[in-house]
Amino acid sequence: MKKLTDEEIQDRIKDYDGWTYAKGAIHTSFQFENFKEAFTVMTRIAFEAEDQQHHPNWGNVYNQLEISLSTHDADGVTEKDFKLARTIEDIIEATG
Repeated sequence: MKKLTDEEIQDRIKDYDGWTYAKGAIHTSFQFENFKEAFTVMTRIAFEAEDQQHHPNWGNVYNQLEISLSTHDADGVTEKDFKLARTIEDIIEATG
């Protein structure tokens, strides 16, 4: 998978509300009502990530979820990261 240039990433990330690009990865965070909701969303993301064979770097503290995406094999951001980011956005949107 081809690593995207900084310019390509900056152009693409404009379509992803709340996502930023720094340190070779794209990042976002979400806040939920409680731990149960955060963990439920993480579980849904985990199943989708497994299907895509692409796994996020993430952290969870109580109701906060922080996600970073990069493609380790490419040593940077690729199309795979934006595909998973879109999936994550769809899951978040579906949870209301």
